This record gives sequence, structure tokens and C-alpha cells, in this order.
Amino acid sequence: MISIVNYGVGNLKSLQNAIQFLGFESELISSPTGVLRAEKLILPGVGAFSFAMENIHKLNLKDALLEKVGSGVPILGICLGMQLFFSRSVERGEHKGFDLIPGQVLKINGELKVPHMGWNEITFNRTSILNKNLPPSHYGYFVHSFYCQPEDSNTVIATTEYGGTFACAVESENIFGVQFHPEKSQELGLQILKNFSEI
Repeated sequence: MISIVNYGVGNLKSLQNAIQFLGFESELISSPTGVLRAEKLILPGVGAFSFAMENIHKLNLKDALLEKVGSGVPILGICLGMQLFFSRSVERGEHKGFDLIPGQVLKINGELKVPHMGWNEITFNRTSILNKNLPPSHYGYFVHSFYCQPEDSNTVIATTEYGGTFACAVESENIFGVQFHPEKSQELGLQILKNFSEI
């Protein structure tokens, strides 16, 4: 069973449909009790970092998530969910994240259109559970205005070019994150969800 954390930031149906298509079961959870009994967690998310953290605090989910991740349960952050794993974000002021992966979340700069929306090439730069049975590069679907900058480059498993090179997939022990949306990324996304579900 894969537990998807529902904290009021986005439509989760397409993610559930993708997991079901792959032959795995999922459930939506929104309480500390639900988090603490989870066997595997996905933290999705769209929208503003500060609003997401505010909702997580209102639902008393932060401590439960930290406890569960600390026990070694696999967790996958998607888009904003990946950003929340980092120490801080500068979106609409400075806000603290979970600090599971040391680093910061910064605004995409340059002359390119923001948000970064649509298909873009993903290059895997090291072997990970997430890129099992995938080629060295593939295309994924992005929708974001901020990007993650880890302090430790060894946590980066894939990068993308858009106004510069940024981390679009990370791994740190049982913590995984992707900036793109696997549920919208066709073959790439389904394989990544399958690889995570089989951990």
C-alpha cells in the first residue's frame, strides 16, 4: 500500500490513477495516524511553498512525517513535495522546509519564461533505484517557478537545463524527490513510479 499525503495542495486523482494502472494500491491520508501507519509515502504538491508548509502544520503532519522518514520508510516527493524536503525556500519570503536534504529552493532566473512549463530533457548522472530500466536521458513534464539547490551534489541523480542546470531528481537514503510530474510524464513517469513502488 502506498500512502499519498493529502494536505490540500493539488489534484491527486491522476497520481492515484497512474499507481493503479501499474497494479499497486494507494490511499489518501491526511492525519498523523495515517502517516505513522504508512508502509511507503508519496508527498505530492503544487503551488506555493509557504502555503504548503502552513497546511502541513495545521494538520500536525510535520512531526509524524519526520518520525516516519527517520524510521527508514521510503518517501517520494513530487514537484513542490520535493522542494519541501529542503532546508528553506525563498518563495514569497524565506520559509523553513523539512530540512531532510540540506539546501535551498530558489527562483528560476534569466530571460526564459517562468513558470517552466511543459516537456524538457532529464539527464540521469548516476544510478538510482528511481532510474532503473531507464535510458541515460528522457523527457519529463514540468510545471514550476522555483528549483532545488542541494548542498551535497551527491544527492543529485538527474538534472535539467532551463536558464541554467538544476537538480530535477534527488536521492538521500530512503528519501527520493522529482521536480517533474511523473503522473504526467508518460513512459518515464510510469517507470519511476513503478521503481519506487517496488522498493
